[in-house]
Amino acid sequence: MTGSLRAEGCAAGARTGADRQSPPAESPRLLKVPACSPAPPGPVPEVHLCSAPVKGPGVQFVAGCTAQRQYARCEQRCEKSSSKCSVSLDGMPLEILVKIFSYLDAVSLLCTGCVSRRFYHLSNDNFIWIRIYSTAFLPKRRNWKVNSVEETAVSMNLLSVEDKEAGYWKKEYIKKQLAFVKSALAQVLKPVNPDTGLPVKTKEALRISGLGWAIILKEESGKEYFMEHVDLSVNDTSVTVVWYGKNWPCLATLSTLDLCGVTPVFMHRYKTPTKNGPRWYSLITKYNLSCLTESTLIGCDRLIRIFCLNPGLLVGLWKKEEELAFVMASLHFHHLVERSTLGSASIPYELPPHSPFLDDSPEHGLHGYQLHVDMHGGGVFYLCGTFRDLFTKKGYIENGYMKLIVINFKNNREHLPLVGKVGLSWRTNIFDGYVKSCSIMDVTLLEECGKPFWCFSSPVCMRSATIPSYGSDFLGQTYYVDYKDAEGKVHMELVWIEKTEEYFIVSLVLYLSVAKINQWFGTEY
Repeated sequence: MTGSLRAEGCAAGARTGADRQSPPAESPRLLKVPACSPAPPGPVPEVHLCSAPVKGPGVQFVAGCTAQRQYARCEQRCEKSSSKCSVSLDGMPLEILVKIFSYLDAVSLLCTGCVSRRFYHLSNDNFIWIRIYSTAFLPKRRNWKVNSVEETAVSMNLLSVEDKEAGYWKKEYIKKQLAFVKSALAQVLKPVNPDTGLPVKTKEALRISGLGWAIILKEESGKEYFMEHVDLSVNDTSVTVVWYGKNWPCLATLSTLDLCGVTPVFMHRYKTPTKNGPRWYSLITKYNLSCLTESTLIGCDRLIRIFCLNPGLLVGLWKKEEELAFVMASLHFHHLVERSTLGSASIPYELPPHSPFLDDSPEHGLHGYQLHVDMHGGGVFYLCGTFRDLFTKKGYIENGYMKLIVINFKNNREHLPLVGKVGLSWRTNIFDGYVKSCSIMDVTLLEECGKPFWCFSSPVCMRSATIPSYGSDFLGQTYYVDYKDAEGKVHMELVWIEKTEEYFIVSLVLYLSVAKINQWFGTEY
């Protein structure tokens, strides 16, 4: 599995990982030592364990006059001191630095490697990483004590140290950790709920993995803006993730948006993952921001307009400035953990190839299907329904789709109400609001064997129908909800009942792609 790791320090996320090729190009800076003799001319430099080296000549100043005041106070203390000393990392022997690094754990060692080029090479020392590797993965002996890095290397007869290139055992340790995370998550996700066809412990897998999500906004010039999620809500079959803040880049300069899963490399089942440790980035989807046009507009209120980009991304723009207000992603549980952890920073995770379930009676069409559909917005559920024993005949094929009727407009007993006033809540760090007639739709369709056949989570909106599909059989204004992707379409019709002030679903039809059906069952419809 190729990709990139990011070790997040005091500034931003910097890449550190098993496949890193070019170390940072910054020499180490001096340590400030209090109560010393007068310092040499020039400002007193400081060592910052940041995620990326500072570009430009010379040493980084703290900030204007603040740095000068700090230097003046330090110089006064040094003048009062009788001792005269100055410690420089450049002058410190390599053996001492390696000895110091040998006391660090894996997370601290990876972060230290981001400070400078010299620290990067020293933190790749095989003697240090072979000790960490052996402590974590090799069978433990009762009376085995590791007194030093050198003794560890000597005691490892089966492991080569000097014959391997620098950083070899660091890469092996990270690979082993990633394999452990993958194996642990696979065990948690094994049990499947027969009603939904989805893993029973998806929420537990999200918790123990420390999984989060981030967006990377990219300009055409190549500049990137990284943002971690601010808020998320876990629903019955999906996760809704939100980003907002004050410092959005100018929308006109942006070209794409990458949605990534973010996982700590070093996972512990019973401990909260460290916040500033190295992270594994898994690309889920790449979106083109030039598609924010009137065709993708699904709603607005007095402050914002919201646009929908498939799959499942909602972008809110301020009406006045036409700049970003928030971003919201709807992620269905189906293969969510795998897509968020097993890809790389540039290549999404690919599902294993599907082996067709041979249909023993293709002439009868589809039968024994089950649908679970939710409609919600801002933590409020308007619909939560399960429909069983759905079927369709072979003759219901039109324009490359097979029609599957879930709610028949002719059968009044099947009509369902939506609970509450339909709308989508949004918020930023300054304002919040509510967009009417919009919501999030989660669809999980299981085929006859109980396997997920078609799953999605996406923003949708209700639009007024000028001419109802079924004539004027119903009293009240008619609305429709439509969704479409590569695997199928959803068409829902609703009627607003003025007397009870509620929407009733009078028709719900799924249109399944014939190409998907043939690929799934090995048929030739």
